[in-house]
Amino acid sequence: MNPLSSESLRSIFMKPTNLINTNKGKKYYENLYRKMEKRLEELRNQEKLTSADLKFEELLDTWELTRRDFLKWVSSMTALLMLPPQFEPLVAQAAEVMNRVPIIWINIQDCAGNTEALLRSVSPTVDELILEYLSVEYHEVLMAAAGDQAEKNLEKAVKDFDGKYILFVEGSIPAKMPEAFTIGRHPKNGIEHVTHLAKHSFAVVAVGSCAAFGGVPAAHPNPTGAVGVMDIVKGKPIVNIPACPANPANITGVVIHYILTGELPELDSLLRPKFAFGYRIHDNCERRAHFDAGEFVEEWGDFGAKNNFCLYKMGCKGPFTFNNCSIIRYNEGTNWPIGVGRGCIGCSEPDFWDVYATERPIADSPIQPPAGSGVESTVDEFGLGILTATAIGIGIHAVASALAGKREKEEKSIEE
Repeated sequence: MNPLSSESLRSIFMKPTNLINTNKGKKYYENLYRKMEKRLEELRNQEKLTSADLKFEELLDTWELTRRDFLKWVSSMTALLMLPPQFEPLVAQAAEVMNRVPIIWINIQDCAGNTEALLRSVSPTVDELILEYLSVEYHEVLMAAAGDQAEKNLEKAVKDFDGKYILFVEGSIPAKMPEAFTIGRHPKNGIEHVTHLAKHSFAVVAVGSCAAFGGVPAAHPNPTGAVGVMDIVKGKPIVNIPACPANPANITGVVIHYILTGELPELDSLLRPKFAFGYRIHDNCERRAHFDAGEFVEEWGDFGAKNNFCLYKMGCKGPFTFNNCSIIRYNEGTNWPIGVGRGCIGCSEPDFWDVYATERPIADSPIQPPAGSGVESTVDEFGLGILTATAIGIGIHAVASALAGKREKEEKSIEE
């Protein structure tokens, strides 16, 4: 494989600047491009933290990923970050300097599902390669060290990269039962562990719904008092990447954004990156046309189920869930829950297990929406109130559809 030089990438990707057509304007993107070029140059001049003898293009060969695979990933990642096509060479260069960013990854009250999602793929993906190429200084699930050696490695990483590393937290924080999660021979419970590491980090990334909002452990009656990272950590930038599990592409997107700009991406009111959680499942669902036509699956196995009708009446929470999984999907983009006939359970929303993960429309519940809000509200208009929100518009639509179906049956019966 030929080296992925800046010149070759520019020749492959660069589009004429007069073709830029965005709502932020040509001048904005010209300044952003120069800012990113400067940032990448600074990183290239830094010492590599890992894989010192292995170049990125050699790693691609090792993983049996072709140049075509990588370039396709670059294009999709650029689009994911909502950047114009001319930024593709910079995204490609960012991938090559990922090993300049130190990462500490810890697990608290979790099932390690997010880590498993990165490991259990049919074939290696560029996202997984990127995450392996990072300088992961500490990861309890993946590292070989244990006991005192692991503790020493962690404290050394904290000391060496004080204020520079990104702390990834997987799992909720047991606020009412911290002693159950004491770590190591030197007693330090879950809250102390997270707050200590967060204090010395550049930023904290909560990976998965458990780390973001408490997730399944926070479901009623929540015996451990499980909460999300943002309920414990104060005074540090926090990014939530919820879902159960989080999509590796969104994890990579946050890191790539930091590589390119030295900053965290723009966040919504729940501290989720807007590039991934700025629109609803419902807006990009392949079954949306059936919803608009009032065509719903009424029970599993019926005519609607066999013909991919809307799953709202079966409890799909797509209209209330903000995520991009309907676009980037899972298993190398193969499919996603609604694509296989199972409604969305809102796993990227707070309290999803208690509020959303039931096979009934949320309009059937006694929950009332904030005044003036409906199914077309944005995530920030919902804000934290989304915990108790329902879409009256959808409820009316579903009821109207049911009444229409009932009238049709009655008319048919009279004719017979």
